[in-house]
Amino acid sequence: MLRLTACLIAMLLTALPARAETATIAVAANFTAVAEVLAGRFTAETGHEVRLSFGATGALYGRISQAAPFDVFLAADTDRPRRAIEDGHAAPDSFFIYAEGRLALYGPGRDLSAGAEALTSAFSRIALADPQAAPYGKAAVETLEALGFYDAIEPKIVWGETISQTLQFVETGNAEFGFVAASQVIGKANIWLVPEAFHAPIAQGAVLLKHGESNPAAIAFLEFLQSDDAVAVIEAAGYSVP
Repeated sequence: MLRLTACLIAMLLTALPARAETATIAVAANFTAVAEVLAGRFTAETGHEVRLSFGATGALYGRISQAAPFDVFLAADTDRPRRAIEDGHAAPDSFFIYAEGRLALYGPGRDLSAGAEALTSAFSRIALADPQAAPYGKAAVETLEALGFYDAIEPKIVWGETISQTLQFVETGNAEFGFVAASQVIGKANIWLVPEAFHAPIAQGAVLLKHGESNPAAIAFLEFLQSDDAVAVIEAAGYSVP
């Protein structure tokens, strides 16, 4: 009788769902809207909760290096997630590229049909993200340098701390143009999609941080991020997934 009772208890415990946990995710600002959608779908599918903390990739890595309690790092580059592994902040072999982004020049009410030539027209301000902190800002600088425009345009640059602030500068009229993530302005008019030949690839890396190694929600989120459902959301937002 005791053996049967023990077996029944074991079967009941096995049938019970795993306890829901919460994962804290450090997310590059360009991925804000997509991460919010993915977080909702992840919770609906698994029961686990997600807390999202957005910022420039460089700033987020600075917090990670100071032992901020993040479980997962979704960067806008591959250098800092790999550095997190090298510096002992992330789990070895957990790195993968979750998205590849595109850079866009956005100018509400401006004619961008001529592409880069629009930058030779009269304007007073152009917004770029800080290239030291934001990979999309670095790509924007590389683009201007490749076009031979940087020296002439540099005095007109308004620097955003993040790519989100850069977009805000443009949408509030504090700058006529802005180099932003294509995913931020998908479906809008007045956009020039920058040819990828003008800058280094914007591959975005994910990594499981040491703080999240024993967190089932963090591990499950990274698995979900590579699922067909998540990939469909990412690609619909204007990214490609390798």
